[in-house]
Amino acid sequence: MTEMVYGTVPVRDGEPILPKWWRTIDKWSMSCILLLFGVGLLLGLAASPPLAERNGFPHFHYVQRQMVFGGAAMVAMILTSMMSPQLVRRLAILGFIATFIALCGLPFFGTDFGKGATRWYSLGFAAVQPSEFLKPGFVVAAAWMLAAAQEVGGPPGRLWSFIMAISIVLILAMQPDFGQAALVLFGWGVMYFVAGAPMLLLVGMAGMVTLGGIMAYNNSEHFARRIDGFLSPDVDPRTQLGYATNAIREGGFFGVGVGEGEVKWSLPDAHTDFIIAVAAEEYGLVLVLCIIVLYSIVVVRSFSRLMKERDPFIRLAGTGLAAMFGVQAMINMGVAVRLLPAKGMTLPFVSYGGSSVIASGIAVGMLLAFTRSRPQGDIGDILRGHR
Repeated sequence: MTEMVYGTVPVRDGEPILPKWWRTIDKWSMSCILLLFGVGLLLGLAASPPLAERNGFPHFHYVQRQMVFGGAAMVAMILTSMMSPQLVRRLAILGFIATFIALCGLPFFGTDFGKGATRWYSLGFAAVQPSEFLKPGFVVAAAWMLAAAQEVGGPPGRLWSFIMAISIVLILAMQPDFGQAALVLFGWGVMYFVAGAPMLLLVGMAGMVTLGGIMAYNNSEHFARRIDGFLSPDVDPRTQLGYATNAIREGGFFGVGVGEGEVKWSLPDAHTDFIIAVAAEEYGLVLVLCIIVLYSIVVVRSFSRLMKERDPFIRLAGTGLAAMFGVQAMINMGVAVRLLPAKGMTLPFVSYGGSSVIASGIAVGMLLAFTRSRPQGDIGDILRGHR
């Protein structure tokens, strides 16, 4: 019987790559990403000049750098989204191996830039954070193993992916980078759940995570300090959380006005981890809600398209990428409003940072490649054996 495609017409043989890509891509999700990047540049114009002034750079030094990084990210996103799932898988696994080796080398060759966590390689003109690039490669590699485990006589992919996830989590926790470690474990847990993990095992994993958190609290001053600050009923107004909380309160519903915000002059990470505080102060709750809606559209539309996907690998990899993308945004905004402990995690496509925005571009490009419309056959055809 004729193959059917959900929401579009069947792919035509011999069709040029650009028209085929444009017809099959999720245009709503791609438009939301472009809007998020535009919002990031807008907020960068407000948040970064004070930092540039303190460091002796021209007023819009960081905005110009973000435009360069963002341009590279958009190119990476579009090129990746044009690839077939098989090519994405091959390149992602190679990238995962390279970034895992780079992650292991951080204790010997990395730097902390005075922030107490060795997460970066300094290149002189820029810095690279391997964990940002590791995440999309890890998701694809783990999805490949989990999908292979579902085949008759397949390898023990679930066990292999679990060992891989735990190894990465331990390495990240040693930096320490508990935020990225939690994000990696969450992404793996979502894929494992979708792959058919028993609920009892997931409950056991939750218990292990809780135990690991208690051990980290007792053995890491960095981790304990952040948890104590989060649990404290009073917020020190001179801390980053204090500045962010006050800025959000001052912004109200419509904000204090473009360029009128004060938090950017006192908050060291106003252009990165706490950029949502700048948005809330100058543009108010209206812009914050718009940002939340943009992230929600990307995640919901991706899940909706992946629910119709019959290839287990594509379904698992896409689910992991979409879940990590949405949860990273949720963690960043949750920290700013003090719903979560401080994590040092960027807001994808909005926060300043070369590694963050380029890695996000690659990850979303993979997600767009996995959610492109493709011929899959009607479910009735499959049940009847295509008779």
